[in-house]
Amino acid sequence: MTTTTSSPTPETPETALTQAIPKGYWQDANGALIPLAKIKDIDKARHRAVTLMVDQALKMSTTLAQFKAAALAEIEAFVQLSAAEYDTKLGGKKGNITLVSFDGRFKVLRAMQETIVFDERLQVAKSLIDECVHLWAKGASKNIQALINHAFQVDKEGKVSTARVLSLRQLDIQDDKWSQAMEAIADSMKTASSKAYLRFYQRVEATGEYVAIPLDVSAT
Repeated sequence: MTTTTSSPTPETPETALTQAIPKGYWQDANGALIPLAKIKDIDKARHRAVTLMVDQALKMSTTLAQFKAAALAEIEAFVQLSAAEYDTKLGGKKGNITLVSFDGRFKVLRAMQETIVFDERLQVAKSLIDECVHLWAKGASKNIQALINHAFQVDKEGKVSTARVLSLRQLDIQDDKWSQAMEAIADSMKTASSKAYLRFYQRVEATGEYVAIPLDVSAT
């Protein structure tokens, strides 16, 4: 029996990974070789339809990635051009930017989202807060204790919620040890990553409102 690694034909479907498959066979999801004669026509048709759509989706995904990179570069170039008007240069790519066309018809928004993580000093903060709760035991509100316990709960990946931890800093509690804990939380915060999001808008003349131009296939 001879093996071939040929381009896709009606008998040999295109797969993500090119591999040697005997002529007259298809490989199933478990890696088993199935004779074409044993595969139902509806299964063949489904495979071809899915393969075709995913192939097109992969090409579109690459195009969108290239477009995003070009658009971000265009925005950054314009920001530096604008800064040059005042004989200055901006450092880094942080901060949200909104650009509007001269006629007001279009708007482009670059939004930066940072992922915040905490280092070992978060545990120091938790220890200091536990001391506070212990000292306040008789007069401490059960709601505050529940809030603190909730703030330090971890998810399935062992991570705490940034929003919940930071919500503790909004509590107006006048206590030196509590202040130390809040300082420890602030010192423990680190930016792990920063991701840029692009959104494009077109103005509806009848209402004057801006409507997002969908680039997500599920939203079109």
